[in-house]
Amino acid sequence: MFYANEKAKVINTKAVISNDILLCLSSTVRGIIRKIPEEMLNSVEEIRLRLNKPLMIYDDKKGWFVSLSGALTDYMEKAYIVREEDIRQTMELISNSSIYAIQDELQNGFVTIPGGHRVGIAGRTVIYNGKITHIKEISAINIRVSKEIIGAADNVLPYIIQEDNTVCNTLIVSPPQCGKTTLLRDIARQLSYGIREINFKGIKVGVVDERSELAGCYKGVAQNDLGPRTDVLDACPKAFGMLMMIRSMSPEVIITDEIGTENDIEALIQVLNAGVKIITSVHGYGIQDIIRKPALGNLMNQNIFEKVIVLSKRKGTGTIESIIDKGSEEWLT
Repeated sequence: MFYANEKAKVINTKAVISNDILLCLSSTVRGIIRKIPEEMLNSVEEIRLRLNKPLMIYDDKKGWFVSLSGALTDYMEKAYIVREEDIRQTMELISNSSIYAIQDELQNGFVTIPGGHRVGIAGRTVIYNGKITHIKEISAINIRVSKEIIGAADNVLPYIIQEDNTVCNTLIVSPPQCGKTTLLRDIARQLSYGIREINFKGIKVGVVDERSELAGCYKGVAQNDLGPRTDVLDACPKAFGMLMMIRSMSPEVIITDEIGTENDIEALIQVLNAGVKIITSVHGYGIQDIIRKPALGNLMNQNIFEKVIVLSKRKGTGTIESIIDKGSEEWLT
């Protein structure tokens, strides 16, 4: 029987720029990316193709222009300029030569490719009866690299799991691209496997993955390891998915990303009333930032969450700024 930390020893983190990504790029851009030094590729978070504009990659600190030789530069005039053929080829490869096959996903502005990587699309939207039906005349493609970091939650789980082995209702507060999704993913994995060191048995985890980022499902199959006791509702709105998960899969904890709407919060309260624990996240720069937002402020005032974890990039992606207990001075000020 594997526990989470034992599993971490035998699973290698997936290659950062894997063949799943390379094989979805136009032949020219693929060749350029392959020329980038490996030590630089290890930190890549995004690959950006913008029509008639420089090819760019982004790490956790800045964006770089990329030359035809694979050199990274701050000078736009040295960069490779993305052509219409690069956009066309890339979209054909992403869609397996059938753009109609991915139209439902494109309504959300992104598709998920093998490996759990998310590809964002920008262009001209087509609207029918007040709803976006698809995107055409595509002008930009953003490949967001899915980084499954085994053990990312090691430092926070001792605060989330109580002495009696129950799980705390937990809110992760984080600005964009500070590692909250990576953290949630590893929390799900470890809760699902169990943790031998603290004699924590694995529990049933329900993941509601509205944006297909936590599990990174491709054709219904999770590309990231969320553990053996985890069930996933992929591409399902959180407000519906949390209640569906309770009715269908009887989870002991539900994990979802980026709550914010009134409907999300109403569903979350119903989850808690059903006796199910919740671990979720919200965009923000600290607990006071959250309290100032009307809907979230009301939620915080109800003392629903027992722990709040605040992330930043101060010492790199995923920096834990603070872990705040319900009712503490910082919570109340």
